[in-house]
Amino acid sequence: MFDHLVESTSHKDDLARKGSFILGTIVAYAVVLTGLFVLGIYLYDAQLESQSLELTTLVAPVPVPPAAEEKPADAAKPTKVTTDQNVDVRKELVADVADTRVPPKEVSAKASDIPPMRKGVTTVVGAGNSNAEFTGGPVGNGTGGVPGGTGTGGGPVVNVDEPPPPAPTPKPVPKAPVSGGVLNGKAISLPKPAYPAIAKTARASGTVVVQVLIDENGNVVSASAVSGPPLLRAAAVAAARGAKFSPTKLSGQPVKVSGVINYNFGLQ
Repeated sequence: MFDHLVESTSHKDDLARKGSFILGTIVAYAVVLTGLFVLGIYLYDAQLESQSLELTTLVAPVPVPPAAEEKPADAAKPTKVTTDQNVDVRKELVADVADTRVPPKEVSAKASDIPPMRKGVTTVVGAGNSNAEFTGGPVGNGTGGVPGGTGTGGGPVVNVDEPPPPAPTPKPVPKAPVSGGVLNGKAISLPKPAYPAIAKTARASGTVVVQVLIDENGNVVSASAVSGPPLLRAAAVAAARGAKFSPTKLSGQPVKVSGVINYNFGLQ
């Protein structure tokens, strides 16, 4: 029993000694590594002077004031020219024959087309002849003109355009087709129907009446058999659809026509 106790105490001391050694070793390594790290910082040369460093500065853009809108130049306003209502206008200043102060330039037996100047009224030269009392048109000469005119000519003539004649009313076109009765003799082209083989075998014969509707151009737009042997009706209808007629006119207007076409089938 005492031998085991002595052996246990010896083993415990050995473990304590090994633990102290390991701990000391770790501390020594930590001190050495820390020293190397600090020494490396002091010995490192960054060589900043040999490096090309650029300094970038972010500058906000300068606000640009909005351009002033250019107002379009005001268009030249038309100047309204008014003529004084108390002023006479003449193409040429012609003195009155009763005024002896101004001798005429030439003597003529024909009356002048230009009225003379009136006394007491201001007269100016213009593109037409008009008096102050009548500013809406030229001055007439003679008894039919505007007051103040002289000579033998007639007054102002006003041309009144006659109203245009009314457009002719189109004649009404009947909407319903016109009945044409039997149309065999009115056809421009009337194809003959083929005799069906089954009808020949059955020895079917007789007359097939086909009801047709013809448009304004003379073409058959619809066809249907209304009577006749059943074995022959299809051939008659097919032939009727290929028929052609001349256009039918009523009061000068083309109209639709309805009628019948008779097809006679006979065995030889």
